[in-house]
Amino acid sequence: MSPRVAWWHCFSGIAGDMALGSLVDAGAELEVIERELVALPVGGWGLEARSVQRGGLAATQVVVNVRSTPVVRTHAHIVGLITEARLPERARRRALAAFAALAEAEGRLHGRPASQVHFHEVGGTDAIIDIVGTCVALEVLGVDEVRSSAVAQGSGMVRSAHGLLPVPAPAVVELLAGAPIYGTDVPVELTTPTGAALLASLAQGWGPMPAMRVERVGRGAGSRELDGRPNLVQVVIGEAVADSADPGHPVTTLETNLDDVTGEVLAHAVAALIDAGALDAWVTPIVGKKGRPAHQLSVVAEPVAVERLRQLIVAETGTLGVRSHHLGRWTAAREVSEVSVEGYPVRVKRSPAGVKAEHDDVARVAGLLDRPLRQVARLAEAAADPPGPGDHPGSPPEPEAG
Repeated sequence: MSPRVAWWHCFSGIAGDMALGSLVDAGAELEVIERELVALPVGGWGLEARSVQRGGLAATQVVVNVRSTPVVRTHAHIVGLITEARLPERARRRALAAFAALAEAEGRLHGRPASQVHFHEVGGTDAIIDIVGTCVALEVLGVDEVRSSAVAQGSGMVRSAHGLLPVPAPAVVELLAGAPIYGTDVPVELTTPTGAALLASLAQGWGPMPAMRVERVGRGAGSRELDGRPNLVQVVIGEAVADSADPGHPVTTLETNLDDVTGEVLAHAVAALIDAGALDAWVTPIVGKKGRPAHQLSVVAEPVAVERLRQLIVAETGTLGVRSHHLGRWTAAREVSEVSVEGYPVRVKRSPAGVKAEHDDVARVAGLLDRPLRQVARLAEAAADPPGPGDHPGSPPEPEAG
């Protein structure tokens, strides 16, 4: 199974509502997206999809109709909202990564820790629905990887909660540091912080459209017509084409050796790095200088997330140095589905290697049913992978040796 790739062509920039509109236009059903978003503990909103034209091209404009009073939310508040909701696991992780990128960027701009950042426009209900809805739509379409073209920027000034700001907005420049962007003479904001946050946290590569077998194309419209260009973002979705010369997706590995931190600190650091968007993180026992027992902390990161994760490593461990090296990464496509074990939902991952029940769900259900964890896992995986003609689904599992 080759991974399914979504490539955004940002010739007129990108915003959160444009990204969501492009995926709806590509076939993600609005009713399915709304059904997932209802799990968010945020009320007073509704989604509407409109068929429009921008520069003579048909597109979908998604509008979030908000009926509640705007509130200013902190990053911690939004993390709580998303964590509390029962969203598809990958969609939840993607949404948390987008808001983490926003908090880090705003923190650098205002000289304060990310945990103390207050979101104004991007903390509103419409922005939350745009970002989380886009992540849910990616899951609905089965997208494994996100890539993007160079990102167009407008010019002039834009009004914000902090007053007038230059275009591109400082938060957009911070978020897209390391990504290919270019300016235009269009006197409006083409790329918004929500759009930039989605790209900064999700994009695994930049440049021309990657080799793929195109399956779907969608266009998400901005709210206005522009002179000289269609105000929309285009998404192309398809199965990646294998190339024997493919060097893999570029990633960076960050490492540091630690001989003066506790196991509790190491465990917390790994969890914090994963929550902050690391692709993977682990600890390896080593023997350090002067024969001391030590640990090597390793983190795999997307290039755009390297600086954010490097700072987090230093903050959580107190290390005096972090090294890096660049690698290629190949990932197998996987699907996440949900099965029922005696009435309780359990998520199951399916890949070319087989099926695997989600451990956290299995542990929760095993506790509720007072059953062995391995037995619940077998039941969930059997439900996701029905037995063949020669198997006997009613037979109890064979006893294990030992």
